[in-house]
Amino acid sequence: MTIRPSISRRVACGALLLVLAAIPVLLEAQAIRTTRQEDPRVGLRAGWHNAESAIRNLRLVANRSRPAGFFDPASLGNFAFANSDLAFRGNFVFQGGYNGFQVWDISNPAAPAIRKAFPCPGGQGDPSVYGNLLFISVEETSGRLDCGAQGVVDTVSAERFRGVRIFDISSLDAPKQVAAVQTCRGSHTHTLVTSPKDPSSIYVYVSGTSVVRSSSELQGCSGRAPEEDPNTSLFRIEIIQVPLAAPHTARVISAPRLFTDASGNIAGLWRGGTHGEGTQETATTDQCHDITVYPEYGLAAGACSGNGLLLDVSDPTNPRRIAEVSDPNFAYWHSATFNNDATSILFTDEWGGGMGPRCRATDRPEWGANAIYRLENRQLTPASFFKLPAAQSEVENCVAHNGSLIPVPGRDIFVQAWYQGGISVIDFTDPAKPFEIAFFDRGPVSAERLELAGHWSAYWYNGYIYGSEIARGLDVLELRPSEFLTANEIAAARLVRLDQFNPQLQPKLTWPADFSVSRAYLDQLVRNRGLVRDRLNRITRDLRSAEQARGTDRQQRLARLAEAIDRDVDGAVDPARVRALAASVRALAGQ
Repeated sequence: MTIRPSISRRVACGALLLVLAAIPVLLEAQAIRTTRQEDPRVGLRAGWHNAESAIRNLRLVANRSRPAGFFDPASLGNFAFANSDLAFRGNFVFQGGYNGFQVWDISNPAAPAIRKAFPCPGGQGDPSVYGNLLFISVEETSGRLDCGAQGVVDTVSAERFRGVRIFDISSLDAPKQVAAVQTCRGSHTHTLVTSPKDPSSIYVYVSGTSVVRSSSELQGCSGRAPEEDPNTSLFRIEIIQVPLAAPHTARVISAPRLFTDASGNIAGLWRGGTHGEGTQETATTDQCHDITVYPEYGLAAGACSGNGLLLDVSDPTNPRRIAEVSDPNFAYWHSATFNNDATSILFTDEWGGGMGPRCRATDRPEWGANAIYRLENRQLTPASFFKLPAAQSEVENCVAHNGSLIPVPGRDIFVQAWYQGGISVIDFTDPAKPFEIAFFDRGPVSAERLELAGHWSAYWYNGYIYGSEIARGLDVLELRPSEFLTANEIAAARLVRLDQFNPQLQPKLTWPADFSVSRAYLDQLVRNRGLVRDRLNRITRDLRSAEQARGTDRQQRLARLAEAIDRDVDGAVDPARVRALAASVRALAGQ
């Protein structure tokens, strides 16, 4: 979420590097806002925990409310209650919030149990976890070094904290703050970055979006425009180095200016304002909201207010911008996700800052949506938009927000939160033709007025979808087989197990040798008619026969089957998937 003032200045726009005006817009079915008869999400009855809900191709496994006594709205303000983002380690979910963080034990996903509630106000409190270290973003000017709830009144104060807190969570029952790294704009979000060249450290990219603090409080801070002060704290990110053996010595080591142009102009990207008649008023590119790193490819995708960026992070201490895009339909570039092969990127637009109703029938489907780009030769090419297809009401804050990949082999499937628009699962395997395959939604919190609620984020982790609901707690869901997704595909996705997961530190998804992976590819070839029916039937029979065999006989059968599938590639409608099927069978044979 981003809470920002309206853009006041109008600066003449430079030439757009890439404009989406000419790309294919949404699929026709997505461009038309639905009525209640067409989609059960439209017109749901309001309520707190008794709101009407709609669900398709998912099952709600569990819901847990915030722990009693965790917050005091009277002393902490309107956002005291709000849950925010999630991070995962082992059998635990770390749920951030404006008043601190909660740790949920998910050993049994059907019965999440609160392990620890740790009050510590300071802003939306996005979490990341790495081993026994927990990182929490702090942005609000009321944040305190000691986690106190009394806030900070003075304009300049040694008690104020804005930056990244680092906790030792060796004991989950007694988290201990071991470092508090101050930054000039605080930390709205942050990204953990690993380096194969330096396994002794982890790096933190800090995205600050708030006001710049006084230099009297933190030396070197400046909120002046770059033409007035070339050392301005705007138009940059900050990088923290955390020595894993001594996290208490964590410090800011650099503040790279990702927005500088070839002439050295600090404010070299989008200057803010509209792109022309009938376009969005887009925020100035003087900050990044989210940066998602993909270490497997040495790349990062920055959602940076007025631009989407592609970065080379092969040296985490020196990120370099290699491409940038802008879009007249985007108000605020918010977050980014690579597909697993790093051949496309999905960016989100947080039109309205997450607090407005932006999924109404009257809202343009390109606004507050996802924009999907093809990525080839380190260049981005626009492919399509996707907007939640079910119209939401005036009392439901709704816009594209945080999500992650679901590890179905051979497909790019994304689960995503839309605030009070609920959770949506889409397929963007073909970047030009994204489509929805599942959803879960509740009615608004109030039928009379707009109140902040809904899913902040939704992520797949070790077989389940976990949703952070701002007002209603933690949701756990699982996928159900449907015409869009088979039981074999779901079983293959469940094979992918992670020891920890931070959404902005994207892992390369790999699958173990398992018959469900091969059957998933077979199901996909049946669905898209990638091979003739008779041949698919024969492969299915041979795979089943090999599975029933044992020892050397099984290996030989599988090896012969892989060779036979190799010969199918040339005549296939979908040769890439046939190759993937052959590779999966060969892996089963131990080759």
